[in-house]
Amino acid sequence: MSQPGLFSEPSNLDPPPGAPLAERIRPRELEDLVGQDDVLGPGTPLRAAIDGDRVSSLILWGPPGSGKTTLARIIARKTRAEFVPFSAVLAGIKEIKAVMAEAEFRLKRERRPTILFIDEIHRFNKAQQDAFLPHVESGNVILIGATTENPSFEVNAALLSRCRVLTLRQLRPEDVLTVLNRALTDPEHGIGELSFEIEPQALEWLARQSNGDARFALNVLEAASALPRKGVTGVSILEQIVQRKALLYDKAGEQHFNLISALHKSLRNSDADAALYWLSRMLEAGEDGLYVARRLVRFASEDVGLADPQALAVTLAAKDAFHFIGLPEGKLALAEAVLYLAAAPKSNAVYRAYAAATYDAFEDVAEPVPLHLRNAPTGLMKDLGYGRGYEYAHDFEDKVTAMECLPERLSGKTYYRPGDDGFEKTISERLAAVKLLRARIRARGETDDGSS
Repeated sequence: MSQPGLFSEPSNLDPPPGAPLAERIRPRELEDLVGQDDVLGPGTPLRAAIDGDRVSSLILWGPPGSGKTTLARIIARKTRAEFVPFSAVLAGIKEIKAVMAEAEFRLKRERRPTILFIDEIHRFNKAQQDAFLPHVESGNVILIGATTENPSFEVNAALLSRCRVLTLRQLRPEDVLTVLNRALTDPEHGIGELSFEIEPQALEWLARQSNGDARFALNVLEAASALPRKGVTGVSILEQIVQRKALLYDKAGEQHFNLISALHKSLRNSDADAALYWLSRMLEAGEDGLYVARRLVRFASEDVGLADPQALAVTLAAKDAFHFIGLPEGKLALAEAVLYLAAAPKSNAVYRAYAAATYDAFEDVAEPVPLHLRNAPTGLMKDLGYGRGYEYAHDFEDKVTAMECLPERLSGKTYYRPGDDGFEKTISERLAAVKLLRARIRARGETDDGSS
C-alpha cells in the first residue's frame, strides 16, 4: 500500500478545496499552456505522442514556473495513465521499490500504465536514480522527471539515455501576463468572484518582476487580492508584497556558470554595457564578489594580457578594494574594473604562448637544463661544467647575447607572438629588434669562428 506523505495516487487531477491560486488555475489542456508552442504546438513530435497516447519517459528541464508540473499533469489527463507524484525529498530506495511494485501490479491487473512524476529529480542520489532503471526499461512506469538543473550534470547517464529531454524556456512577460489575466477572469478557479480590481500597469509590472515564473506572479496576485481593499490595486501595493525582485540564480548550479560566461564573453567583445549588466545580475543575486574579482583577474591575463599591462593591476586593486570595503560599496570597485577591462585593447597572446609552452613541456622530451644555464655553487659542479659558457647580458652593450636558453631540441622555438594592439605593439617591435640583434651576433660569431 502507498505510504502517506511519500507518494499518492489521486483518483483525479483536480486541486483540493482551498488550494493556492497557482494550483487552482493550473491549465488542464495543452492549448492553455502558454509560452511553449515550439515544443508543444500542433505538429510537434511531443504533441503527436500525447494525442496518440504514446508518451515515453521524459525529463522536463526548465526554470521555475515555466510549466513542468503542469505539463506532466496534462499528459496524465490526455492519456490512460495513472498519475503518481513522487517526493524526491522524502523517499528512499524502500519507497521507490514499493511504488514500482504497485505500478507493475496495476499494469498487469488493469493494463494501465503509470506516469511517475518526480519533481526536482536532481535531488535523488545515484543509487535512487539507478533504482528506476529496470522499471523504465520494462515499461512498468513512464517516468517524467522535472528539474531546474542541467540534466547532463544532475541525472545519471544511464537514466538520461532512456529518457527524452524536453527543454521548456523561460516565460516571457507577455506569457505571464496572459496567466495573470486568466486568473483574474476565471470565476470558478481564479479570483474573478472577488471583484478584485488591479491597474493594468500594475499587472504588467508584476509580469516583468516575475522573471518568467508564473507561480511567483500568481502567488503575489493572490496575496494582493487577500488584502483589505480600498480602491484599485496599483504598483505600490505590489511593491510592498514583493519587496525585492527575486533574481533567478543558483550559485552552485548552471545559472551561476551561464552568467559568469556571459560576463566573460561580453568583456572579450569589448561590450561595456552588457558586461556591466551581467555583473549586476550576479552581484544583486548574491554572488560572492571575490569570486567575480578572481574571474576578472583571470580575464586581465587571459584576454587583455600585455596589450594593457595595467589591466592586471586594476583588477587586483579592485579585488583588494572589495575585500577591504565589503558590501554594498565594494560593488563599485568591481564595476570600475569591468568597465576598464571592456575598454582595454584585447590580446590572448599570453594565453596562447603559455598553452604552447605547456604542450611542449608535457609532450616533448623533458631535456635537462643546458649546463651553461645552471648555477655552480660547489667545486664539483664547476668541474662538471655547470655555468660554463654563460654570458651575463649586463656585460654587453645591448644587454643581449647570442646564448641559447632553450633545450637543444627546442632551439629557435617561438611561443609568444604579440599582437599589434595596445602596448603589445611596442613589445612586438622590441622583441623583433632583439631577435634581429641576436641573429647578427650569432652571424658575427660564426664568421669569427670561420676565420680563426
